Amino acid sequence: MLAVIVLAFFAPPADKPLVRVIILAGQSNMEGQAVVDLGGRDYNQGKGTLSRLLENPDNAKRMGHLRRADGTWATRDDVHVRYKLEKGPVKLGPLGLGYTPYPGKHHFGPELQFGHVMGESVGGPILLVKTAWGGKSLHKDFRPPSSGGDTGPYYTMMIRDTREALAHLAAEWPESGKPELAGFVWYHGWNDGVDPKNAVPEYEQNLVNLILDIRKEFGKADLPVVVGELTGPWVKAPRAWDNLRKSQASATRRPEVGKSVVFVPTHDFVRPNTDSPNPGHGHHEFGNAETCFLVGDALGQAMAGLLKGK
Repeated sequence: MLAVIVLAFFAPPADKPLVRVIILAGQSNMEGQAVVDLGGRDYNQGKGTLSRLLENPDNAKRMGHLRRADGTWATRDDVHVRYKLEKGPVKLGPLGLGYTPYPGKHHFGPELQFGHVMGESVGGPILLVKTAWGGKSLHKDFRPPSSGGDTGPYYTMMIRDTREALAHLAAEWPESGKPELAGFVWYHGWNDGVDPKNAVPEYEQNLVNLILDIRKEFGKADLPVVVGELTGPWVKAPRAWDNLRKSQASATRRPEVGKSVVFVPTHDFVRPNTDSPNPGHGHHEFGNAETCFLVGDALGQAMAGLLKGK
């Protein structure tokens, strides 16, 4: 009996589970424009904010996990977020509100519900690495190396920030195990859409190249990829914007990217600007919290399906 006790005392600790690392990349809508609790005249009296949505019992049923019973906003310890601002500090910690370019916790992005879906469907530990910067095109700013010309500076930043997150995981999340890059999510489109003559015709091939180059960069030939459709401000987009959406979908069906790529339609998630906190911000889906929640949910379901199918 004594020998058993001694052996148990000196037994090495169990290996910590691998941490699935998922890149969340894009521009301002991936940064996080959904409004949590701001009101007054500047925010359309709070219409379409997360707080206002949760006053509706039906919304409370599907979104109730975002708020604790005492009314404070919930966090999730098995899913962490790391977001290095272009100008500012690294935001990191348990999944929750505030991983956006704005101060405080009055905004959120698709990572919020995406992280909850991943935690419930796949299980933690999971690290979400946000590499999103507003007003950046795939045609120029995120331009992947295999598209030729100058590699986009924000492509380079995306790779740099991801490598930094992998290297610093042990220090920034001491309880975690070793990291493993598990997926890539691309939610983007606006700045290419405003250049219908140059950027839109190239979008499909540039997106294919982006997927292939990221896989090559990290030595993951079958890295699961989810592409979120440009959401708003339209349900039915005008011609040039509709062409962009079609290009996004077509890229995911190209044989060279393989079967571990999924396109996620999001246009039906657009809500009226009159029911939203930022009625004049169509390029940000009017800051509507329901829209952002639904986008994150759909992206998460798609990624969970890919990971569980491996």
